[in-house]
Amino acid sequence: MREVKLSLVFRDMWQSAGKYQPRVDQLVKVAPAIIRMGCFDRVETNGGGFEQVNLLFGENPNIAVREWTKPFHEAGIQTHMLDRALNGLRMSPCPKDLRQLFYRVKKAQGTDITRIFCGLNDPRNVIPSIKYAKDAGMIAQAALCVTFSPVHTVEYYLDLAKQFIEAGADEICLKDMAGIARPASLGKITAGIKAIKKDIIIQYHSHAGPGFNMASILEVCENGCDYVDVGMSPLSWGTGHADVIAVQEMLKDAGFKVKEINMEAYMEVRTQIQEMLDDFLGYYCPDLNRVNNSLLIKPGLPGGMMGSLMTDLEDNLAQLNKWKTKNGQPTLTTDQILVKLFDEVAYVWPRVGYPTLVTPFSQYVKNLALMNVIQMEKGKERWSMIGDNIWDMILGKAGKLAGPVAPELVELAKSQNRSFLENDPQENFPDCLDSFIEKMKANGWDRGQDDEELFEYAMHPTQYEAYKSGKAKADFEADLAKRKAEKNAPSAAAMPSVITVSLNGQTYKLDVAYGDAVPTATPETAASAAAPAGAGEDIPAPLSGKFYLTSEPGEQAKKVGDKVKKGDTLCYIEAMKVNNAISADFDGTITAILAHNGDTIDEDDVILKIARN
Repeated sequence: MREVKLSLVFRDMWQSAGKYQPRVDQLVKVAPAIIRMGCFDRVETNGGGFEQVNLLFGENPNIAVREWTKPFHEAGIQTHMLDRALNGLRMSPCPKDLRQLFYRVKKAQGTDITRIFCGLNDPRNVIPSIKYAKDAGMIAQAALCVTFSPVHTVEYYLDLAKQFIEAGADEICLKDMAGIARPASLGKITAGIKAIKKDIIIQYHSHAGPGFNMASILEVCENGCDYVDVGMSPLSWGTGHADVIAVQEMLKDAGFKVKEINMEAYMEVRTQIQEMLDDFLGYYCPDLNRVNNSLLIKPGLPGGMMGSLMTDLEDNLAQLNKWKTKNGQPTLTTDQILVKLFDEVAYVWPRVGYPTLVTPFSQYVKNLALMNVIQMEKGKERWSMIGDNIWDMILGKAGKLAGPVAPELVELAKSQNRSFLENDPQENFPDCLDSFIEKMKANGWDRGQDDEELFEYAMHPTQYEAYKSGKAKADFEADLAKRKAEKNAPSAAAMPSVITVSLNGQTYKLDVAYGDAVPTATPETAASAAAPAGAGEDIPAPLSGKFYLTSEPGEQAKKVGDKVKKGDTLCYIEAMKVNNAISADFDGTITAILAHNGDTIDEDDVILKIARN
């Protein structure tokens, strides 16, 4: 009787449900009960998204990882994480020296296994990470990002697995991130990998949403899979994962040896998860993410992205409906824009070369589709807003696409003087640690145990600076207070929290509070209360998000008095995890910058003024 072992993907349970992860005190409290459940040989503790969202609510992720992994080590349970190969733990590619430091830090902090994936399945991105992880003493689990398309065949995946195994991968993960891989094909891939190397460990990861994954779990186990990722109530199913109880019972009935579940401990963990939801996490978990939806089969969007998608979509839909009302058009419901979005993803995906829909490329495809929908709803052309990160994907800067790019996008790239790249992606991103070491010295910041603070700063510069200044925590607490108030008094949701007024040539952005509430203010918002109106034409924000003057370290920020040409990048608006470059529509001189780094802005807010030349 062959044993199949279970892994609780605790990090991904939360990421698939909403926007944030539990605090470190909540993680440390729940760990002993997870251990007492007795059915897990592995627990996913950290990785992609985990560190970044900790910074966003003002918590040091390095402390969280060390404290969270410790009890599992003491209990003999392996910890694993998710990493994005060339991108490390972020949306954008990393320099080589940062990638190497990444694995040394995570091993020192207590993470045993790293699941290395590239959304393009480009071996040039995955194979170096296999070496870096093994050099740091970690178990290197190379992932095949599995999807369903004309180019993603069984043979395609077996060729990838062979390359990863020959490069030294200790394990292979079948990462069925959207749950749309077909069970029979997954069985063939699993059997084929075992034929390449009989004793290679295979771990299967899937999402429940589209409805295939229980059949898929059984199929891969019948063909030699060793570990299965599971979730648990109240965060199982929906855009999350199959529930541990259902998986265990199914595999036992099929004749596999599976560890028993201590149900008393299970109920304790379940209760604690609900307490975390009630505390603050539930305010960032849209109800639709708790439901299975076979509409997801067509767009193939991953469960891990759906958590944040629904939260982001609320703001985008509100802004679009605001525009529609202003222009005398009927508004859209959430269901209506979802159907439009899913249809547009299905249209866009093959035309941008079939990148597997996993972070960051799922966000890029979804964002491009959503921008297309919004622009077309406003009577504008498809492809009229493409972020720089999305262009990088299309042009091959981050790796080779599985399929060809549509001729219409090739022509659009040429018209904008953009070039397609075929070189090793790592060559496009020079080493960076020396510059961050100097910045830390200048700020008087400690590099941390095992250089973990240096790593965090270099990996997430903008979020780290906001964390260090206290702005991240203040912004999060203000947003949480707003969400709680809206839930308790729904009518207040329609009332503005910020208004912009002009007085004697000056523009002011004012926080608005109702009842006994007092609007919060940080030095940043106070400093931006008044900005010179300047001369010339208003430049409105084309979408909602956070305003930034630069996107990357070392980039020169635009300033008042700078002359710009049509097409020059003026600033960026971060929306849905992507920095969207805002370009000049005409030649001119910047006469005013009306937003500051990190400001939350609404669509149509005036962000700059430019006088035409």
